[in-house]
Amino acid sequence: MVERPSIRPEDMLSHVLAISRAIAGQTEFQPVIHAVSREIAQILPHDHLDVCILVVDQEVVAAYETGLHTRWGAWHEHPVAARFSPIRSVLWGEVPFILTEDALTDERFQFEGAFNHPIFDERLRSRLHVPLRVQGTVFGALSASTHVAGFYTLSDIGVAQHVADLLAPYFHALRISEQAHRSAVIEAEARAREEGLRESAQKLTEALERERQRIGMDLHDETLADLTRLARRLEQLGDRGHVSGEAIKTVAGELQSSIRGLRRIIDDARPNVLQLFGFVEGIENLLENSVRDAGLAIATGIRDTTGGRIDRLAEPLKVALFRIVQEAVNNAVHHGRPSEIKVELSLVADHIRIAVIDNGIGLSDAVGKRVSGINNMRTRARLVSAAFSIEQNHRGGTTVVVDLPAGAAPLAQVSQAASA
Repeated sequence: MVERPSIRPEDMLSHVLAISRAIAGQTEFQPVIHAVSREIAQILPHDHLDVCILVVDQEVVAAYETGLHTRWGAWHEHPVAARFSPIRSVLWGEVPFILTEDALTDERFQFEGAFNHPIFDERLRSRLHVPLRVQGTVFGALSASTHVAGFYTLSDIGVAQHVADLLAPYFHALRISEQAHRSAVIEAEARAREEGLRESAQKLTEALERERQRIGMDLHDETLADLTRLARRLEQLGDRGHVSGEAIKTVAGELQSSIRGLRRIIDDARPNVLQLFGFVEGIENLLENSVRDAGLAIATGIRDTTGGRIDRLAEPLKVALFRIVQEAVNNAVHHGRPSEIKVELSLVADHIRIAVIDNGIGLSDAVGKRVSGINNMRTRARLVSAAFSIEQNHRGGTTVVVDLPAGAAPLAQVSQAASA
């Protein structure tokens, strides 16, 4: 053991007070370590001093060092898993301290995966490590090392623990502050990414809607007209007796069915009633056409208590909401077997709420058939920052609800900017 002069109690108190003054006003780990190193050296001599702090749910460790610059110093920028720290037993609270005469030969620092390179690179032989605690919980460790073997003794453990207990509340506050700052940065970055994705999705939705309407116009002006002319020619051939009248009727009937289906696709692709007369009229037309084309006896109705609020939204947003209602109505008509479908538009606090309610067989029997439509509605709602839910009614049937928050109003500005 190395003989060292003892420290008088009054000198110890003086140095402890000096350590307290040194950390005052410091707001980051690294400056704190530099500030206290000189005062700590008066009562705990060292060639290397560092503090390890557990972060990210206590699973990784960041290190801040002074005296010597080692690879441990990079841990505060790139934390490593606590299980690879040479002093993990202290960090995990398994031992009250670690004291070694020669770390170069101490097996406690030599285990598979141990990040112990600085011990050998810098020849850090005598080492001591004590925990940093707050309210009995270990959140880090204070470590001191020298190049001289057998330098530290059990009495140094007591001194080191006093210093650690003095620093612990300050380091813990810095840890909480840094984690809050990191969380705020991550949240801000996530919000920025989400906003960027939302704007991109909005532009994509607008482009898809424009393309959908262009295709609808092309189908109407070309394909549908061609099919109609073909149907008339078949009827004329039948009248002239060139082909069996029964065969002609069969082909013509199938062709007329195809025309009706194609017309329905065109009407879906071109929500012209919506654009010309407004949202409520568009939904009324949708309900009427959906029920008529299905050939079912379904009562329909729409109630609007928003005062026409939806018609004041940006056009892409209004069309997106219409598409969700369209999907919900078509799902109910084709898979729900209802006798009634209602659409309700209302204001709930600062939200615009759209509810599509049917009294059919509900989700339990039809969810397998509806899943694609449900996913489409959920995706469309997410693209315009609206909340989407679908649930079974108490008396049977299904209710689809879309809630558009007031914060979606700026989408009108986004849309205008995108088209400028």
